[in-house]
Amino acid sequence: MDQGFLARMEQSLLDMKQSIISKIMVNNSDFKAITEGMTPKDVVDTASDDIDRELIGTLSSQDIKQLRLIESALTRVQQGKYGLCIKCGKNIPEGRLEAIPYALMCVECKTLEERKNR
Repeated sequence: MDQGFLARMEQSLLDMKQSIISKIMVNNSDFKAITEGMTPKDVVDTASDDIDRELIGTLSSQDIKQLRLIESALTRVQQGKYGLCIKCGKNIPEGRLEAIPYALMCVECKTLEERKNR
């Protein structure tokens, strides 16, 4: 995978994560007090450490799911596995990753999974 594209996707994931964390800060005064005066990177690190224990109740189930997918994608970036389908191992097309940066599967595998779940 092109390193420039990978860097853009990683930044997109971090931006999405920051957006969710901002929702937490708006809805939770305790979290806001903890993170006041921190740099954005420190806020993301603090959220990663504390979100599951203390703040999960302030998020909607969709936000929780999305945050976990984002965390998983960031881990795959670090492991050099980002952009590979978790089912078949093939490359996920860049267009799909641009639309859904935390996509786990290629279109074919995702379609098959959705059909099975109907």
